[in-house]
Amino acid sequence: MRKHEKLLITILRGTSDANVSFTEIRHLLCSMGFEERVRGSHHTFFKKGVWEIINLQPRDGKAKPYQVKQVRHIILKYRLGGVDNDQI
Repeated sequence: MRKHEKLLITILRGTSDANVSFTEIRHLLCSMGFEERVRGSHHTFFKKGVWEIINLQPRDGKAKPYQVKQVRHIILKYRLGGVDNDQI
């Protein structure tokens, strides 16, 4: 299992939103086809076909828990994960 797949499963489980690395979630979103724009500490992600815009900010090297929850919601809503439910 690849590193991105493990992170995706962790995000989708929702059991450790406070322990998701900011760098890893950035790489995950980029690998899912999101484009990134950076202004100061704000990292904005958008993708064609996804109506919501994802805003992330690092806090001590981690993504903020409520932002991880928003990412999970978008992954599930648009079925972007490519992970079987039995893996979650």
